[in-house]
Amino acid sequence: MPHMIDTETCTACGSCEDVCPNKAISHKGKIFKIDAKKCKDCEGDFDEPQCVDVCQSGSCIKIAA
Repeated sequence: MPHMIDTETCTACGSCEDVCPNKAISHKGKIFKIDAKKCKDCEGDFDEPQCVDVCQSGSCIKIAA
């Protein structure tokens, strides 16, 4: 299930964008977003979503509803 970024808690560090194997994360200024069509939860590449593992705030990346 695709993930999303909570813009209220995101610190705009950019760590998540660098580790995404599907290039699903992009930003405009300090607003980061995950393209749900590209996000595959890192299936086939990693055991866990890499964006969640590197998130510095530890809470801004969540499973999309």
